[in-house]
Amino acid sequence: MIKRIQNKIAESRIALPVTAGYALLVWIAAGLISDGWWIQLACAVLATYLMVEMNNQNALIRIYSRMVSCSFLVLTCACNFLFHSMAAALGGVCLSAFLLLLFRTYQDKASPGGTFYAFLMVGLGSLVHVRILYLMPLFWLFMQFKIQSLSWRTFFASIIGVLFPYWFIAPYCLWRNDFTALLQHFEQLGWVTFPFDYRQLTVNEVLFFTLLIVLTTVGTVHYARTRYKDKIRTRMLFDCFSIMSWVAIVLFALQPQHATLLLPLLTACCSPLIAHFLALTHTRWTNMAFCLIVGAVLIITAVNLWIPSFHF
Repeated sequence: MIKRIQNKIAESRIALPVTAGYALLVWIAAGLISDGWWIQLACAVLATYLMVEMNNQNALIRIYSRMVSCSFLVLTCACNFLFHSMAAALGGVCLSAFLLLLFRTYQDKASPGGTFYAFLMVGLGSLVHVRILYLMPLFWLFMQFKIQSLSWRTFFASIIGVLFPYWFIAPYCLWRNDFTALLQHFEQLGWVTFPFDYRQLTVNEVLFFTLLIVLTTVGTVHYARTRYKDKIRTRMLFDCFSIMSWVAIVLFALQPQHATLLLPLLTACCSPLIAHFLALTHTRWTNMAFCLIVGAVLIITAVNLWIPSFHF
């Protein structure tokens, strides 16, 4: 088998350190030092580490490759217009931690502890993005049909995990005798913008979202054609990535104002899909596609860094 440039990069042991150095330069160029985004950077580092662990623990790629974490880092850099957002940073960490912990419960219906900790991440994420609770039915479907861990014990553990952070907030509100902030927080679940207002979208968001749609499509089609080569567990996990990616795409199309929640979610789920394509294909055409993808990501990263954002 001919090893083309995409295979040499995908299988390189220095790919992740080089990508991490690139990501740090992007953060500095975006304003890390001048604007003091140290907490957001720490969240990005933690989210990347969680993606590394997810790949290691679940063997998402059949060969030695760091493309999952590299893809995640590069796509995060392309989304540099969200570097300043604490909500996006915390949401990304919570979602990555949730997926890592949920996948650990694969085929274990007697794992209320692991399920509790996984959904605790959803609860923490809902503190900054309450609309993440819209995805709870989808997560339960994953547990039933893909993770195969749903039982009455794990179902109630998931509910307790989501509610756990609010057990600390509710007594504080009771002590202050003021539940207004908590009620307004949950009232957001009923706020739906209609008709869909795309005028508030910036060119940066549209460019990055278009990129993610293309990468998700390529990754999904590739995996559908080659899934028979992977173990059953790996297939189930990639089904979760694919379904969640397309759900996030549909939600973004319907409610584009929630970009700080949906773009980090889509980035985390799209990264393994495109990484599988980049690491495990080796034809001349896929090598050309690799070069085009890298070029497009670099161009969009540069555009989002240096061209002022404006609305349509």
